[in-house]
Amino acid sequence: MAGPGRKGFWEFSAVAGQRVLLIVAGGIAAFKSLELVRLLRKADVAVRCVLTASGERFVTPLSLAALSGDKVYQELFSLTDESEMGHIELSRDADLLVVAPATANLMAKAANGLCDDLASTVLLATDKPVLMAPAMNVRMWLHPATQRNVERLKADGVAIIGPGEGEMACGEYGPGRVAEPEAVFEAIMAALAGPAGRPLQGRRCLVTAGPTFEPIDPVRGMTNRSSGKQGYAVAQALAALGAEVVLVSGPTALSAPPGVRRIAVETAIEMEAACRAAGPVDAAVCVAAVADWRPEKASDLKVKKNGGPAVVKLIENPDILAGLSRPGPQRPRLVVGFAAETDHVETYAREKLDRKGCDWIVANDVARGVFGADDTTVALVTRKGIERWEPQPKAAVARRLALRIAEALA
Repeated sequence: MAGPGRKGFWEFSAVAGQRVLLIVAGGIAAFKSLELVRLLRKADVAVRCVLTASGERFVTPLSLAALSGDKVYQELFSLTDESEMGHIELSRDADLLVVAPATANLMAKAANGLCDDLASTVLLATDKPVLMAPAMNVRMWLHPATQRNVERLKADGVAIIGPGEGEMACGEYGPGRVAEPEAVFEAIMAALAGPAGRPLQGRRCLVTAGPTFEPIDPVRGMTNRSSGKQGYAVAQALAALGAEVVLVSGPTALSAPPGVRRIAVETAIEMEAACRAAGPVDAAVCVAAVADWRPEKASDLKVKKNGGPAVVKLIENPDILAGLSRPGPQRPRLVVGFAAETDHVETYAREKLDRKGCDWIVANDVARGVFGADDTTVALVTRKGIERWEPQPKAAVARRLALRIAEALA
C-alpha cells in the first residue's frame, strides 16, 4: 500500500545514482530543459549535459552546469574535453541518453547516421537507450520527411515522447509542442527503472476528464468549473506506468498527454457512448465532472428574453460511473470514481461508493475553490476504510493513484 511519503513510480526500482546524458538542442522549448534537470537531480539521478550551438541561444551553459552540478559539453573538437572525456566515452558513460528538446534537424541527423557536431556524434556512438522529446513547428512536425525520420528512429529503438498539441511560440496551433518536463521526467524514470518501472504494461485503462457541456440553445449551455487538470494528470501517470490509455475528455484547454489517445466529447450522452466504445478495459478512472441533468430539449434557435422568467425543464443524465460499475463480462477489474464535495466530504464519498457500486472513490473538498488549481487534498475511500492523503500537487496525486491501480491489477 502506498504510504504518505511515497515519491512516485520510480520507486519500483532503484534509479538513484543512475546517469542521464541530456542533449539540449535549439528552439524556444530549450528553456524547459532547466526544469527537467532540476527534477532529475531531485530524484538523485546524475545528469550531464550536451548543449548544441543553437541550444546555447536559448539557455546558457552556466544555467545547465549550476543545476546539474556537472560540466556542460559543447564542442566536438575541444582539446580539453576530449582529453578529459572523449565523445565516445561521453556517449557510453550514461545509462540513458535524452534529447529534449529534439529538433527536426537533430532528429534527421540521428535517423540518417550523420554526425557533424558533438550532439549528433554521441547519438551515433552510443550503445545505450535513447529517448527523444520532439519540439518544432506544426508544419515541420507533419512534414513527410520528419515523419519518415521518426519512424526510422523508432525502428532503431529510439523512444519518442510527444509532441503535445497546443499553441506554439510562433502563434500556430497543433502538434509540435515539446512534452512538459514532468512528462519527460516520468518517461526517463520508467526507462531507467526498466520493466519494474512499467507495471501496467499490457493493461488498458479508461480515464474521463473535464466538464460536460449540456446545450440549452445554439449559444447557451449548462456546464461546471472543472478544468480537467486532475483527469489529464491521471491519464499521463497511467501511461507513464506503461498502460494503454484512452482519455475521454469534455471541453478543456489542455493538451493531450503524450502517448494517450484522447476522445473529445461535449455532453454526458457523448461521454457515455465513448466510454462504452472504449471497452473492454482493465481499469476505469472516472474523474470527469459529468452534469447530473440536461435540458429535456435544446432549442434549435437562440432563446430570446421576454421580460419574464425562463423555464428550462431538466432531465437526468446517464450515470456513467454506475454503468461502468455494473456487474457483467464487460466490467473493468477496477472502477475508480471521484467525488467533489463542499461538505461532509468523506461521508458523501462513502455513500457514493455504495450507491454507484464502484471499487474506490477519491474524495476531494472543493469548498475552497480547487477547480483549476494545481494542488489538492484528497482521501481514498475503499471498502476497507479511508486513506487520507496529505495536500500535494494534482500530478503527485495522479502518480500515487496510478501506483495503487498498478498494485491492485498486479
